[in-house]
Parts: sequence; structure tokens; C-alpha cells
Amino acid sequence: MRSGLGVNAALGAAGLAAFLALGEAVPRLGLVKEAYFPPTSRIAVALGDEVRDGAFWSALGDTLTGWALGLVIAVAAGITAGVVVSVVPYLRAATASTIEFLRPIPSVALIPLAVLLHGTGLRSVLLLVVYAAFWQVLVQTLYGIQDVDPVADETARSYGLGTWARIRHVLWPTALPYVMTGVRLAASVALILAVTAELVIGAPGLGARIAVAQTSQAVPEMYALIVVTGLLGLLVNVGARTVERRALAWHQSVRGEVAV
Repeated sequence: MRSGLGVNAALGAAGLAAFLALGEAVPRLGLVKEAYFPPTSRIAVALGDEVRDGAFWSALGDTLTGWALGLVIAVAAGITAGVVVSVVPYLRAATASTIEFLRPIPSVALIPLAVLLHGTGLRSVLLLVVYAAFWQVLVQTLYGIQDVDPVADETARSYGLGTWARIRHVLWPTALPYVMTGVRLAASVALILAVTAELVIGAPGLGARIAVAQTSQAVPEMYALIVVTGLLGLLVNVGARTVERRALAWHQSVRGEVAV
């Protein structure tokens, strides 16, 4: 297992090095204008300047605040709504058409509404983040509970287990892998919407800082900030997968990954 991880890490490092070298060579060779796509070395210098700027860390904190708060609200609401809809008789059928109507609406389409209701502050970011991430968790929770073995559920009923006991001992263990998948997807979607909201409506954060760099023709700084958002996305994905593996350490799929 360790040798496999080492090979994957080496291949990943080699791929990253090749990508950075390509980013340095393409503008240097004149294939694209440096004014539009600066070399990797200039982006790295701009990134170093950003890291030494206190305003950068303030913007990073604003982005992470909107992301974290929105994700927590979306996960709590998605799990609660999914369980209630699945457990209450006939509620799943009654809400199915409404869910299928609301779920495909792009969150960015709600930007005018968010600005109208809450201006360009944190609340607007939260509205967009929660709306986008909520559906990821809700749908996965519904799928997970739908996958519960009906024989196991009926056996629990025959032994006199109440609604809460059946949720805890039958529904939740089956639905948890689906829920964790929804949380992982929601974490990435929440970050995307947080940066998008800041970029479009000017809410404080990395997105607004990218927009300012773009309008002021500070191209290396703009790319440096884009790199930061990419690194954030990578960290969010790695962190979500780590939490998922720990929460599902008892599950056969995760134990199978560890055994490989």
C-alpha cells in the first residue's frame, strides 16, 4: 500500500512540475503574450507579494467564513430535510415535483435576488452557498435512505423500535455513505459559489480581490489569486475525503481501500 501511495505521489509531483514548466515556457517562447499570461515565475513572485499583504489574509478569511458557515447550514438543513421527507408517510411523493423543479435552478441565477435582499455582504454569499450546497446533501440523503433494506426496516418495526430508534440503528448506517458523499460534493460546490458570489457582486473575499486585480490590469496578481483559490479547492477536497474515510472507517468500501 505504501509503495503504491509513493508512486502516486511521485507521479503527481512530476505532473505538477511539468505543468509549471509549461506555464513558464509558453509565454517565454512567445506563444502567448506575457501581458495576458505571465510566466510561472512572475506569478510566483506575485503570490509571494500577496502572502505578505495583510489585506490578502483578510480576504482569505472572508472567503473561508462564507464557505464554512454556508456549508454547515446546508449540511444541517439537507440532512434534516432528507430524513423528514423520507420518514414521514407520503411526504416524499408530495415534495418530489417541487424538489425536481428547484434543484436544477443555477445558484448564480439567484444573484440578483441575493443582492436585492441582502446587498453585497456576507448574507448574499450565504444565500447562494447554502442554496447550491443544500441540494447536494439533500439528494444524497434521500438516495441513502431509499437504499435501506426493507427487510431490515420491517424487522426493526416487528421488534418494536420506534421512529427515532429505526433512524439511528437502521436508516442512518445505510444512508451515512451517501450523506458523506453529499457533504464532500457540497464542500466543493460551496467554495465555488463563495468565490463566484464575491467575484460577481463584490462581496469581501478572494473573488472581489480577483476582480479588482483584473480591472486594474494587475495580471500576475490576478493569476496568483486564482492559484490560491485552486489550492483552497484542493485542500477542501482532501479534507472532505479524509473526514469521509474516518467517518466510514467501519464501512466495507473504505476498509477495502485501506486493504489494497
